Amino acid sequence: MGAGVSDMRSPTRDGVLAAARSIAQILPPTPLLPVEIEGVRCRVKAECLQPIGAFKIRGGWWRLSNLTEEERKRGVVAVSSGNHAQGVAWAAKTLGIKAAIVMPRNAPKVKLEATEALGAEIILYDRPGEDRDEVAAREIARRGAVLVHAFADPWVIEGQGSAGIEITQQLGKQPPMILACCGGGGLAAGLALACPESAVVPVEPYGWDMVGQALAKGEIVQVADDAPQTICDALQPPATKPINLDVLRDRAHSGVTVTDDEVREAQRFAFARLGLVTEPGGAAALAAALAGKLAMEADTTIMVTGRNTDPAAFAATIDPR
Repeated sequence: MGAGVSDMRSPTRDGVLAAARSIAQILPPTPLLPVEIEGVRCRVKAECLQPIGAFKIRGGWWRLSNLTEEERKRGVVAVSSGNHAQGVAWAAKTLGIKAAIVMPRNAPKVKLEATEALGAEIILYDRPGEDRDEVAAREIARRGAVLVHAFADPWVIEGQGSAGIEITQQLGKQPPMILACCGGGGLAAGLALACPESAVVPVEPYGWDMVGQALAKGEIVQVADDAPQTICDALQPPATKPINLDVLRDRAHSGVTVTDDEVREAQRFAFARLGLVTEPGGAAALAAALAGKLAMEADTTIMVTGRNTDPAAFAATIDPR
């Protein structure tokens, strides 16, 4: 059935460097755009310009390209609201591997359609109501497939961290701070390994700061039963995992949270000032920067991580008349 999350190796900086070399052979680096925020010249890493519209293509590629021949024959199962789904589906199509993706029925239509268009099989579940990990476990057992976890997988973490290697090459140094949109902590952990000299700050939706709370308490924290609604559908895992917390502990800032209104303002800013289409979760880090949640210095780098939003919802956000 493939290695479980708990018995995998730990991700390493050497692994991040290897992932960056591999990804550089198949994908061009995404732009590092200059932007001034409150008089400070910052940078935006435009991962929303990836072929699938999100940074998740990095982790999907590095994980699937490291499967053994025997594992490739068995195929993979992933769980995702859409961006990891597309990253895995894109890598699976490129490498000729069968992929099944467990997705919430209420995921944005654009994400469901894009995943299906890449040739992956979609298995729907109800959110809230069903445990997505249980649904995935049943499919893995039935198929004998390999789980490709969205954030708690060493190869996925290393693949996401390749963005930090690109940033370092583009800047000519590690930035003083990196603001990272954060769900389960795969990107934040990868960046922390890639850029040990940078302060990595996880940015999460208000009430869904499971990484921030875990870092503060030193242990895994489950989301509250009465957690508020958030427009950041991509940033809603119920908890981080030990593999992510182990990397982030002593390496990352405890994080900050953003509100839906702050995220919408960031989406408008990205469109008006940078010409970027962003989904809510992909604009969370920019929202923190614009809302003054942290003291930033020159070359602070802000991850803009995804663009996969329904057109009508995006149009209503950027022109709310």
